[in-house]
Amino acid sequence: MPTDIIGYIAAVLVGASLGLIGSGGSILTVPILVYLMAVEPVLATAYSLFIVGATSLVGGIQNAFQKKVDFKTVVIFGIPSIIAVYLTRAYIVPIIPDTIATIGSFTLTKPIALMVLFAIVMIAASISMIKPKKKGAEEDETTTTIKYNYGMILVEGLLVGTLTGLVGAGGGFLIIPALVIFARMPMKLAVGTSLFIIAAKSLLGFLGDLQANELIDWTLLLSFTGLSIIGIFIGIFLSKKIAGNKLKKAFGWFVFLMGIYILIKELI
Repeated sequence: MPTDIIGYIAAVLVGASLGLIGSGGSILTVPILVYLMAVEPVLATAYSLFIVGATSLVGGIQNAFQKKVDFKTVVIFGIPSIIAVYLTRAYIVPIIPDTIATIGSFTLTKPIALMVLFAIVMIAASISMIKPKKKGAEEDETTTTIKYNYGMILVEGLLVGTLTGLVGAGGGFLIIPALVIFARMPMKLAVGTSLFIIAAKSLLGFLGDLQANELIDWTLLLSFTGLSIIGIFIGIFLSKKIAGNKLKKAFGWFVFLMGIYILIKELI
């Protein structure tokens, strides 16, 4: 089977991941685009922003109908994150040199550096998914009072936005814990809210790439995005049938192995 066909099938898994656990979309998207669709790594991070942004927007709207989105939090967390991702894509990524360093016979290029950074992010994210929750860490889903630690939410928003801009990661695996810890938000509400934040900053970050005159293959991009949107509806449906903790742990191990694979492939 041609690798691009496998890539399009995998696009459905990207959406399913977002629908099931509210994160992991970009962790799958960039490697699929690079290794199966033969997209250049820097461009793949741009495509990832559009794919994950559009898919998350559809999932966010679906969650909003179920009253699982807190729009005040979308604004508080989203604004610093959106500013950071847009500035990173429009101004920082373009000035990173094509050749960063040469060590002996090894040359660290811009594409290799971005893939290595992405792999490190994958491994860090996977560990947070695999680790068992501390006793008493389960959130009470009936809780409605949300209390904000504005300073920490601002810092987290800026950090997630910069990371999104550099590697095309939506950052759900960082946003959801931040909302649970710093806004004391119930988990299900955090997932729905996270999808809207991911959508806003990813799509606006993609505008930074359009400003940088990136050559976009719209046929590939829109086809992949359409399949991913189908996947998020599948994921939302399955989330009602599958225990979230078991799924998150299994996905964490998959992401960990993918991260190790990318490090070995790019560096050895």
